[in-house]
Amino acid sequence: MTYARDAAGPFYHGTRADLAVGGFLSPGFASNFQAQALSWIYFAGTLDAATWGAELAKGEGRERIYIVEPTGAFEDDPNLTDKKFPGNPTASYRSRAPLRIVGEVESWEPHPPERVAEMKAFLDRLAAEGDMRIID
Repeated sequence: MTYARDAAGPFYHGTRADLAVGGFLSPGFASNFQAQALSWIYFAGTLDAATWGAELAKGEGRERIYIVEPTGAFEDDPNLTDKKFPGNPTASYRSRAPLRIVGEVESWEPHPPERVAEMKAFLDRLAAEGDMRIID
């Protein structure tokens, strides 16, 4: 496991889950994008990446971006790093340890609706083709 401990926060997690400051996000639940329970919890060091997480998350709840603090070791997210975005410019990470919710970003700028629709259509196409595999 490559540890990304030199990565500096703040860190964010985009979702539709309604959670409380002081609570935890933990591995073992379905991802934002599919029903598969994952053994990792994913987060990002950029607000843009977390915005995508919130906008693309399944469910009916309000889109939210939490400010999180890793409680253990974490590594670069192999689903993005050097697979789609060499060098991890999205500052995307994952951990097997919970993330402590230390705040919520109350105001953030969403992506243009047509861009979100394009991304959702792209994810739907991947799912239909059976190519939504997450490296877990």
